[in-house]
Amino acid sequence: MTAEDKKIDQRVFDLYDEYCHGKIDRREFLSRSATIMIGGVSALWMAQALLPRYAEAQTISFTDSRINATYVEYPSPGGTSGTMRGYLVEPTSEGPFPTVLVIHENRGLNPHIEDVARRAAAAGFLALAPDGLSPVGGYPGNDDDGRELQRSLEPAELDQDMINSARFLKAHELSSGQLGATGFCWGGGMTNRLAAVLGSDLQAGVPFYGASVSAEDVASIEAAIMINYAGTDQRINSMWPDYESALQANNVDYTMHIYEGTLHGFHNNSTPRYNKPAADLAWNRTVGFFREHLAG
Repeated sequence: MTAEDKKIDQRVFDLYDEYCHGKIDRREFLSRSATIMIGGVSALWMAQALLPRYAEAQTISFTDSRINATYVEYPSPGGTSGTMRGYLVEPTSEGPFPTVLVIHENRGLNPHIEDVARRAAAAGFLALAPDGLSPVGGYPGNDDDGRELQRSLEPAELDQDMINSARFLKAHELSSGQLGATGFCWGGGMTNRLAAVLGSDLQAGVPFYGASVSAEDVASIEAAIMINYAGTDQRINSMWPDYESALQANNVDYTMHIYEGTLHGFHNNSTPRYNKPAADLAWNRTVGFFREHLAG
């Protein structure tokens, strides 16, 4: 973990997890953190340190010579509004390209997820990061409002917007026809759901600390799956035994990696939950997994 991580009390991390998952709002997160006393000093500064810093966390510039990035709109029948918008990033080399859908957390398409899409394109994939909030105005510029907006949406319609985004990407003129998906937190759970819904249309899925799907839904999975878990993420990790049993029972090609000592959200380099060694390893494994399974 980073030096910053070591300074932050686990109780504040726990409150931050509640905040990120919409159980408490920003004001309550900060006020409850302020009541935690460590050596006679309030832990409020720890809570403030956990809030994301997107500008500092950018790893691939939108002007990087290896990529071209733009926003695109496309139909989404059965979704929130019938239309979707996403961040499409293509390599500047000659296509067609294998494709990767990059699915955001529970707050819309924030700058971190756009950066992940650029990372995927820099690795040679045609990447699309859909904004599930686009039918209601798009990511509002901050995670608090984004979280509230996403919570207000009809879940089945939001799911359909992601399914339609995957199909749009797979059919894109620059696509090789090989489709992968990855996502984080809510997006990790959506990656698992996509695998169940798309069947043979999805070749590979890499969920990061996402909720699993039911045993009944696992029966529809045909993609190869690589699952990334944070070591201390009890809420998500408790789903794994049943999920693994269902994957085995249905002969799904799967791999699971658990990154010991890491926190939920360890891949997100915009907050101190970030664990660079684990995040780098997980991303390198993700790129390698996609290269292996999307090469056909």
